[in-house]
Amino acid sequence: MKRWTADWPFLGLVGLLVAVALAMALFAGTPFGLSRYLANAIGQLAAFAVLALSLDLIWGYLGILSLGHGLFFAVGGYVVAMYLLKHSFVVTGTVPDFLQFMGWKDFPFYWAGFDFFPYALLAAVVVTLLIAGVFGYVSFRSRVSGVYFAIITQALVYVAMLLMFRNDTGFGGNNGMTGFTVMFGWPMGTSGMITGLAVASLVVLAGVLVGCRWLVGSRFGALMLATRDDETRLRTLGYETLRLKLTVWCLSAVIAMIAGMLYVPQVGIINPRLLSPELSLEIAVWVAIGGRGHLVGAVIGALLVNAVKFWLSSAAPDVWPFILSGLIVLVVLVFPNGLIDLARLKLVRPMGPKRIAAEVGEAR
Repeated sequence: MKRWTADWPFLGLVGLLVAVALAMALFAGTPFGLSRYLANAIGQLAAFAVLALSLDLIWGYLGILSLGHGLFFAVGGYVVAMYLLKHSFVVTGTVPDFLQFMGWKDFPFYWAGFDFFPYALLAAVVVTLLIAGVFGYVSFRSRVSGVYFAIITQALVYVAMLLMFRNDTGFGGNNGMTGFTVMFGWPMGTSGMITGLAVASLVVLAGVLVGCRWLVGSRFGALMLATRDDETRLRTLGYETLRLKLTVWCLSAVIAMIAGMLYVPQVGIINPRLLSPELSLEIAVWVAIGGRGHLVGAVIGALLVNAVKFWLSSAAPDVWPFILSGLIVLVVLVFPNGLIDLARLKLVRPMGPKRIAAEVGEAR
């Protein structure tokens, strides 16, 4: 792992994120400021990049593929939506639509305290750690790994989606939750709030990127790579891999939860579609295209893929699924390390005698 001062792609990306955040904050409300649409798009892209980092931390550096990270993303989204609706009700007195639809006169008892943001944040962390901790402990202690772990995680997020589709759960059911009017006492939808959320997303992205870079560059990160490459040998040497895997898994879940808390206020709605298996699959695609095991690659992959998706979803919505499928095939067959291979201009070639001899010579 390169030292921070020698990792120019990492330093350049962090510097760019900080520069964009500062520029957006300084020029907000001036003729040089970004439009609401562009500022909102940047904020959403930054939230998706945080989500991609959460998966790359366990997949790229620990070798654990999760196809259910949308669950933790949705936990953060639902909790912040509960805060926004309860806070809006306290400030404006407007009853949320889902309460009127269900014919309820008051919020369910488990909504108590959610008009206070620190309580909502604490609840999100506790719920995320509880789900991730129990699931991770049972899975890792049973030594479930590989494709079996990926399938179980996708089944978990699918079960959560079916549960949230029920209207009697008190979370909006099929229609979800919307109508967010106030956040921290400030009205939603204004240019200042949109820019503020986008800047906050960029700052959090830069902070998570720095934190993950420090973690994977430490001795703990070396143990993560050793677990990924040869867990059996590491256990033979006396290291407890269960605690290591569980710690990184829970940390990854919390990062995904933070991404959900950043995302939902910017889109203005949350429904069970956020728990669809398709989203969890897309997260893996972002990381694979950017280059798993490379934090900068995961961020760039999430930004590029979603930027193209935003554009094509309005310009040519029928074309996007085919382009996404083509990108997956291209990565698998030509660029197994994603954009990292493209940056190095190192195309995958068939294994011939000359190549084998050359690689053996390099290994010696």
